[in-house]
Amino acid sequence: MLAFNNAALEQNHDYIQWLFPLTEPSGAVPDAPVLTTEEVAAIAHSSIAQIVLAGATDRMASFYRDTDRWLRAEDHNHLRITRIIRSLRLLRGDAAAEGFKAWIMARVEATGAPVNSRSRGYWATA
Repeated sequence: MLAFNNAALEQNHDYIQWLFPLTEPSGAVPDAPVLTTEEVAAIAHSSIAQIVLAGATDRMASFYRDTDRWLRAEDHNHLRITRIIRSLRLLRGDAAAEGFKAWIMARVEATGAPVNSRSRGYWATA
């Protein structure tokens, strides 16, 4: 998934739940992993898992830097961004989550994008 080009990242809709898992089921991808408390702790303490998550975060930041289709009022990528922030907070900590969120918000502000307030609100509370 990390080797997907930007078009593949945009067109495929079932990978984000695997790259950035959470502790609750995905409504969009029912067979995606749902982490247990023990798995969250194991991922948080695994050097290899942290490197993989950092790579996934970098790839998605590159995608959002290099594309602008998501910079509009409504877009499915807004949900992906919420998941990324929530997963980072859970698995990598507040600093990683806040860093990604700040970068996304700076990108939105720099482009004057009309991202809706609901999506921005989800990002703020993720």
